[in-house]
Amino acid sequence: MKVYFISGLAADSRVFKHIHLPEEHEMIHLDWIRPEKDESLPAYAGRLAQKMDTKESFAVVGLSMGGMMATEIAKLYHPAVTILLSSVPANTHLPYYFRWAYRLRLHKMVPVNLLKSASIFKRALTPDTNEDKLILKQVIRDSDPVFIKWAMNAILSWKNEEVPQPYWHIHGTKDEVLPLKYTKPTHSIEGGNHLMIMSKANELNEILKLLLSDI
Repeated sequence: MKVYFISGLAADSRVFKHIHLPEEHEMIHLDWIRPEKDESLPAYAGRLAQKMDTKESFAVVGLSMGGMMATEIAKLYHPAVTILLSSVPANTHLPYYFRWAYRLRLHKMVPVNLLKSASIFKRALTPDTNEDKLILKQVIRDSDPVFIKWAMNAILSWKNEEVPQPYWHIHGTKDEVLPLKYTKPTHSIEGGNHLMIMSKANELNEILKLLLSDI
């Protein structure tokens, strides 16, 4: 079965370098496409899904913002299973201060380059391996400022209360971007941060192997 992976904001397929699926599953990365002006997150997800083969059974895995995309894709094409990593299935699971930021338009006031610089600095302070730190820093540097600006608005204005079924949600107990206390995952990883996709890859691989074995 084909398993489509969608990365998070300011990220790409490199963040999945430590993820390995069982041999019977094919891992396919959905790269971001250029957003259209004032495009909503659901509309973008619909265009992104055009790169998928939805005529046969498939699964979709989304990391962070990619999980929101996976949720919207699931509403359109009903995959065999939808799996969210360090993400949320509904806007009501976002931290309350995200709503404040949207109402005050704070996301439009902060320069994208400043956000990228802050993210790179934060990576230097994480317990990740030096190799992973270098990869993450390069991923951030390579990210498109136009896409980031659009994505921030799309996330903060996202409205969804429908949780896809069947669905699994894996979240780290130390996620600093989307804190665990605001959402209700089906699986939690002790000590996992927002980028546990790299630092807790072995645990994630075991859970994914178990979840995908049922489809």
